[in-house]
This record gives sequence, structure tokens and C-alpha cells, in this order.
Amino acid sequence: MYFEHLLLCMQHIQTAMYTATAVLLIVFAALFAAFCLLVVVLVYFELRNSNIPPGVANPGKLRAIHCAYVGINVVGQILEQLGLCHQMNFIRWCRCCIMASKRPVPQGLRIKDLTFSGVPVRVYEPTAASGEKKRGLVYFHGGGWMFGCIDDYDEVCQYISLESDTTVISVGYRLAPQHRYPAHLDDCEVVTRHFLSIAATDFGVDPRRVAVGGDSAGANLAAALCQRLSKTQDGHLPSPCAQVLIYPALQMADFHLPSYQQNHSVPILFRGRAVFFFLQYLNGNTSVSQQVLEGKHVPAELKLRYKKWLDPDNLPPQFRKGARSPLVIANHDPDVYHIVKQGLDPEISPLLAEDDVLRLTPAAFVLTCEFDVLRDDGILFQKRLKDVGVDVTWEHLSDGFHGIISFFNQGWLTFQSSRRGMDSIVRYVKTL
Repeated sequence: MYFEHLLLCMQHIQTAMYTATAVLLIVFAALFAAFCLLVVVLVYFELRNSNIPPGVANPGKLRAIHCAYVGINVVGQILEQLGLCHQMNFIRWCRCCIMASKRPVPQGLRIKDLTFSGVPVRVYEPTAASGEKKRGLVYFHGGGWMFGCIDDYDEVCQYISLESDTTVISVGYRLAPQHRYPAHLDDCEVVTRHFLSIAATDFGVDPRRVAVGGDSAGANLAAALCQRLSKTQDGHLPSPCAQVLIYPALQMADFHLPSYQQNHSVPILFRGRAVFFFLQYLNGNTSVSQQVLEGKHVPAELKLRYKKWLDPDNLPPQFRKGARSPLVIANHDPDVYHIVKQGLDPEISPLLAEDDVLRLTPAAFVLTCEFDVLRDDGILFQKRLKDVGVDVTWEHLSDGFHGIISFFNQGWLTFQSSRRGMDSIVRYVKTL
């Protein structure tokens, strides 16, 4: 009788455990379903604010990429609100999983991870014998000064190095929000100076044939670095022989240029996000984003000074179609100007440099994309360089969008325009 009672109790306990497990599974399933529904709803509302023009390359693929990016941002935001992880770290991890694919090192290339003056770099060296010293390219990745890493740009740097027979140095500079200006630019400078000092002895590279370059925020750093080095020449090291600027972000004085109007909601860089990234790089005070978008951060006298450089009439006619003249704001906000005035310095806004500075900078390659808010920055910059006598090569992708180079050789994520853009870069680098 005792054993029968014990067995019956054990059966009741086992039944209760099964019931509790089932209830927990149902609760977790409900929570997971609610989480997924919340993500879907938030992503849907974000996607409603986007616009993919019919002329863009592979619009369906771009929509899928944008949807994935928005989803990652939304999930990261939810996880941060729940206290599970920092949104920034989650987004960086996801971007690395998507963009950084480890493949075998291609034949004819040697890759090494090193540090130059304390900054991590990855060196891509062609192994083919050459009768003369090779050329070099110091590359600064994009990512809005907040994202991106050496791994993300492995395919890009491998291709440039192998196809142009160039030693490429990919730089892992510090990122916001952990670090603000001038940390990024300082890292790029110390790496460039270090490489120039050892290029011949350690890598068989002619220091007089070393260029700097990058995409988006990285192109901003390359242009700003060329201006900084042109003002601090000491005769001990040669200056970069060229600046390779891929859809560069070059000024935060005017967010009403035609490209900002025409492509304000075209993935993967919206007009508002461009302001956000600039402010994160500058000082992290994003509370003034709307005032900056409206132009309240620039005093009237500075607007008149910048007009000669930022006037839409300086653009070719085909790029001004459909753009409206911005609303003229009579009074700027002094408090906003005080917060962001350093962002108008040429080290953050290279397009606003004086002619005497631009005249001393090296030859330039500028790549722009039609469906990119930064398109006009690049077009206006290459015009300014030409006007002061700098040799410029300008390439334009008529179906390209911001970030398209990042999708080069990325399997189903690859766009035909990615290869066209990469090939134009290689052709230019070969001329150095």
C-alpha cells in the first residue's frame, strides 16, 4: 500500500512537471511571437518611410538589404531597452556576420594583420615579382565613423591589391561613440606616416607612389588627411600621391543640396542619418539634429561665404532636376551653432577648405552614385579641385546607391554596379 501511494504521488508530480513545462513553453512562445510581431510592425513603419527609385540597380535586392538593416536596428534597440546588450555592439556584430566572409587567401596575395603605431591594420601584398617598387594605398573604411571594420572590407581590399598590383593597408581606426573627433583622423594620420616611413624598407613600396583613400566616412578622412598633411609638410616624408574618394561625405553646412532632396529616403543612407553620423563623429550631441537639417546651425555671414562653393548652380544641370530652393532662415540659432561650429572646420568638412589649401592637395579620384544623398558633395568637391588646378578623375554610377561598393563579391548581395565601381577604382590606382 505504501509503495502504491508513493507511485501515485510520483505520477502526480510528473504530471505537474509536464503541465508546468507546457505552460512555460506556451508563455515563451507567446513572448517570442509578441517580440516578432513588434519587430515586424516597427520594421514595416520604417520601410514605409523609404523610397527606392526605379532607376536604382536591382531595386528588389536593395529593398531586401534595407529591410535586413532596419530589422537589425530595431532588434538591437529592443535588446538594449531590455538591458540584454548594447544596441551598437549588436549592430556591429550583425554587420560583421553579413559583410565579413572568411575565404581562402587568393593566389598571388599575402595578407598579414599588424599594428602601425598602435593602430590595427591589415596588409595586402601582391606576391608577383616586379622590376620596380610597388605602389601603395592606405584605405580607410566607411560606416559613418561608427561602424565598419577591417574584416568588412576584406573583399574590397583584396580585389584592389590583386588587380592593380598594389600593397593595400586597411586601417582599423577608432570609432564613435566611444571616440570622437579627432581620434579617427589622428589614427589615419599616424598609420599613413608610419607606412610612408617604412614602405620602401619593409614592403618594397615606393613612398612617392602611396595614395590614401576610402569610402563614405573613410573618404572624408582621406580628404581631410590630405589637407592636414599639405599644411604640415616637413620634408622628411613624401605626401600622398593621390586621394581616392568613394562617395565621400564632405560637408555638414548644407543638407538641402539637390542630392539630399532627391534621395532623402533612399537606402541605405537617409538624409537624417547623415546628420546623425556627422554629429556622432563630432561630439555626440544629436539633440540638435533637426535644427541642423533646417540649416539653423550656420550664421548668415557663413552661408554667404559657403554659397560660392555649395551653390547648386555649380552642379551639372542633370543633377539639379526636381530640386527646390531651400527655405531661407533669417536667424540662425546661436546655441546650435556653438554646439556644431567645429563641424564646419575643413578637418570635418573638407569641401569648405580655402582654395590655397585645396591647391596643395594631391590628385584625386572621385566616385559618386546617382541615388545617394552624398552625390553632390563629391561632384562639388571635384569641381573645386579642378578649378584650383588639381588633376581629377570623376566616375559616376548612374544606377548606384550609397554603400554599393560594400556589396562587391558578396554572393547574392552583389550588384553589377559594385563591380563597375571597383573596376573604375582599379583602373585609376594602376595609373599611380
